[in-house]
Amino acid sequence: MANVRVAVDVGGTFTDVCIFDDETQRMRVTKVPSTPSDPMLAVMNGVKRAEINLADVSLFSHGTTVATNALITRNFPSAAMVTTRGFRDVIEIRDGTKDDLWDAYNDVSGPYIRRRDRFEVTERTDFAGQPVTPLDEVDARRVAALLRKRGVKTIAVCFLNSYANPEHEIRMRKILEEEIPEATVTTSAEILPEIFEHDRFNTAVSNAVLAPLVSGYVNRLADELKNGGYRGDLLLLHSGGGSMTPRMVKRYPVRLAASGIAAGAIAAKHIAQQCGYDNAVGLDMGGTSTDIALVSGGELRITKEWQVEYGHPIVFPSIEVLTIGAGGGSLAHIDIAGSLRNGPQSAGADPGPACYDGGGDQPTNTDANIALNRLGSTLAGGAKTLQRSLALEAIHRVIAEPLGMADAEAAHAVLQVANANMADAVRLISIRRGYDPRDFALIAFGGAGALHGAEVARELDIPTVVVPPNPGVTSALGCLLVDIRHDLSAMYTALASAADAEDLEARFVELETEATARLRHEGVSEENSVLQRTISMRYHGQWRSLAVPIGSGRGSLQDAIATFHQEHEREFAFRQDDQPVEIYQLALSAVGKTPKPSFVPARTLVKDPGDPATHRQVYFGKDGWIDTPVYDRGRLPAGATFIGPAIIDQLDSTTVVPPHTRAEIDEWLNIRIHLTNVGTEQEQAND
Repeated sequence: MANVRVAVDVGGTFTDVCIFDDETQRMRVTKVPSTPSDPMLAVMNGVKRAEINLADVSLFSHGTTVATNALITRNFPSAAMVTTRGFRDVIEIRDGTKDDLWDAYNDVSGPYIRRRDRFEVTERTDFAGQPVTPLDEVDARRVAALLRKRGVKTIAVCFLNSYANPEHEIRMRKILEEEIPEATVTTSAEILPEIFEHDRFNTAVSNAVLAPLVSGYVNRLADELKNGGYRGDLLLLHSGGGSMTPRMVKRYPVRLAASGIAAGAIAAKHIAQQCGYDNAVGLDMGGTSTDIALVSGGELRITKEWQVEYGHPIVFPSIEVLTIGAGGGSLAHIDIAGSLRNGPQSAGADPGPACYDGGGDQPTNTDANIALNRLGSTLAGGAKTLQRSLALEAIHRVIAEPLGMADAEAAHAVLQVANANMADAVRLISIRRGYDPRDFALIAFGGAGALHGAEVARELDIPTVVVPPNPGVTSALGCLLVDIRHDLSAMYTALASAADAEDLEARFVELETEATARLRHEGVSEENSVLQRTISMRYHGQWRSLAVPIGSGRGSLQDAIATFHQEHEREFAFRQDDQPVEIYQLALSAVGKTPKPSFVPARTLVKDPGDPATHRQVYFGKDGWIDTPVYDRGRLPAGATFIGPAIIDQLDSTTVVPPHTRAEIDEWLNIRIHLTNVGTEQEQAND
């Protein structure tokens, strides 16, 4: 009987595997080095190392970086774009903005499809969806014949105003499929039926260039799992915080961009709720980057303004996650002005930090931590041995000697810069959004998150830090907690006071019909289907809009308007109740509930951690080297709380609890380090 759930998250340095047994209610974890050349190898290596019998697996969930990495590296197959005559350069002109407004030499990278591969055909539809110029089918077949001659197999069709009437795009797709039967064709109206040509065109182009790569990877992995005995659907986590089956991934591969990032945010929300916190900041510090997410009122923030590369928007609802180049492998260096910097460059998995003894000779955050004795001599349950002498040599040569500092001072300075970068990122996602970080708990996870969580919290006056079990594989845990989810939208522009309630309801019903069909296509039963409506509104004359939930029935629109005023005040610090409100867009989230692990209730916090396993000298900045107890996480009481110098070693991470004396309590705001089991029974790989 299949009674095991497996989740795999592929990171830049390690691939994490989380296994939950429904019968015993026990969870175990493992991790293996990532294989950048083919991530599937690491996935299967993790399955093998964990000794998983795929015939016993009832659910296999996967967060993948394949789509994200493809967009970053631009390792695409040959692709083309077909557009309305005169609009060939929309994705190159963009919106005229720059990532750094004041850097005249920092140009935005070029579009994903080169100009020579963008073709025009004669057609035109107006803003209301009325055909102005019919599609010239002779012209369309000429373009199709040229693409066939060039051997192009991936095509994006992006016509002006197709969001209002997709007929011309649908006909163009049929012509292309007739002329090039083996081609994969993406139409912008199917992917994103919304106004703003650049956003819609670029999302469709991203979907098109990813289709062969992502579909190929997903199909290979699904076949490999099937050959190993797995009989269920492979579930792929997407950026919106839900999952998709391979059938839907084939249609919407762009939704897998930022897949793994969303898993950590979902896990942070779950851990916060298990520990009784409705407001939390997730700090997911991995080997290459740190991902920061905010949970407010028990819900994650959702955004539609995001991109893997600046200037190339992907306009699908996504969990708002701020990513910065601060990870365990981030390189410390001195810039041309003589200032100490940290990241965004990373040593990655190969060669890795200097202490990995894999050929890397530049100091990283991991090297700084082991130099200060904040890390033990092994990682990943003994799979990786760390050489402290190599870390000290790299820090001395690159940082300490040029700056005239002692090695310990230099290593501590490296970590201070990293912590400052992460604290600034938390400010951006909290204070900038109208949230006070002092009202939040910090969920510190990822391979290095627990090492830095307390000091980031101190910088931001956050009173509580929560460290989950096995923090390095928390993102994989997030993959076990997701539901199947689809997001649909439709333009609807009208003053709220003049909106026809029956027409509004009819448009939502159309979206719900499509959503129900998608969930049924993925095998979701009606009783497990949940449909959630939202409506985007703005004050008349504004450009940007805010999305708020809306119900059905009489009075739902007025309730949504009242919510809009409240949210506008929180987001922008003002409201104008006497200003007309305009409806901009309708949206629907279709959620198919999937079975989830039944966690044991969380336990009471324990203040006395008991006797340490050993002691070692650890460097704590101005306090210098302190004799510090080292505890074995696997043998600590559940929910242990620490106020005092301590190090907690475990499978894949070390939690450094900063020193506290009574005189320092006020300075440190009495930060509580909670080592919570978040309601799980765990098996430590090193037991």
